[in-house]
Amino acid sequence: MRTLPNDPVTTDIIATGHRGRRNGPAPERRCVLTGVHGTPDQLIRLALGPDGKIAPDVLAKAPGRGAWIAVDRAALENALAKGKLKAALSRAFKTADLTIPATLAADIDMALRRATLDRLGLESRAGNLLAGADKIDQAARAGAVVMLLHASDAGDDGRRKRDQSWRVGLEEEGSGRQGIVLPVDRDPLSVALGKANAVHIAITDDRAAHRVAALLNRWRRFGGYDKDAANTGSVQDEIGRSA
Repeated sequence: MRTLPNDPVTTDIIATGHRGRRNGPAPERRCVLTGVHGTPDQLIRLALGPDGKIAPDVLAKAPGRGAWIAVDRAALENALAKGKLKAALSRAFKTADLTIPATLAADIDMALRRATLDRLGLESRAGNLLAGADKIDQAARAGAVVMLLHASDAGDDGRRKRDQSWRVGLEEEGSGRQGIVLPVDRDPLSVALGKANAVHIAITDDRAAHRVAALLNRWRRFGGYDKDAANTGSVQDEIGRSA
């Protein structure tokens, strides 16, 4: 049986030494296109509506029948264009009476974006994250930052300073560890957090960091954002494992 590798997380999305919490092993799902197996945190669910329309269900909460995919956006668009996706879903749902929107790949990307920003907003309201350079630097140098994120339009100098503060607090100077550049700029990020000019984000709670990472990993992998030049250098996902 083939399985997905651990989600590749570029440049240490979560500080090592922290561990995620799981209540037993996660159930496995199978990609209808590739046959690859993985957990719901690694795959994306597609739901079949009562009208026969296929829609993304990135939180896997929609009622009714579902099928799972483990491919990225480019591969999904190719499978849709060649009719392979419809054939795979027809087999999975045991019906050819279904409609796949031409915008499905874009819809999934937008749904993952919305889910990730919504999660960041929830963590902000719960007091689990910080925004603002001075606050982040202070917390980072004190070793209190678990995850460091930057808006896509954050300046290079600002990113370097926050990253350096994080490395100092973790006693990892010279390691090259740096925060993740999000696939979104400061404007929608600020709206999601309810904070003005949110350019850098520091998550200070271990569980909150793993909740965010579970969504962010899938969004970055599906959209190919983990291949951005600012996020080169892959490490293994530490969620659910002791570092």
